[in-house]
Amino acid sequence: MALFNLAIDSKLRGCDLVKLKVVDVMASGRIKERASVLQSKTQKPVRFEISEGTRASLERWMQGPLMVGSEYLWPGRLHERLHISTRQYARIVRDWVTSIGLEVSAYGTHSMRRTKVTQIYKKTGNLRAVQLLLGHTKMDSTVRYLGVELEDALAIAEAIEI
Repeated sequence: MALFNLAIDSKLRGCDLVKLKVVDVMASGRIKERASVLQSKTQKPVRFEISEGTRASLERWMQGPLMVGSEYLWPGRLHERLHISTRQYARIVRDWVTSIGLEVSAYGTHSMRRTKVTQIYKKTGNLRAVQLLLGHTKMDSTVRYLGVELEDALAIAEAIEI
């Protein structure tokens, strides 16, 4: 549950999510309300909120036996692997999707990254906010990422009366 929740809250790519360290989300024995990590793709920092529900699930996760002495938030089970792999994360997401009866081919690790920003965009129409949350340097990337089309733009324009 902690992995699922943090994947949605953080909006991180799978490669960055699996490499999170305990110190990225925890300070002075408490789960932070906000965190910042360096994205491996862009080498730029991105900040994200950690919602109350996610903090609670992380606190439960941190008390598990697997976490004793672990530097990484999602430790690997093998000694030579410090954290889970992106492939293992993909298998976990596939299992989640299967368990709730959704079509596996329609969802993946990137669906987790896209979930919250899609909702933010649908509720606010604020592309700049989505761009910042994803850590995109170009607005064009954010527009393509969300699949913003002319129909979306017209719907937003129609909703605003001057």
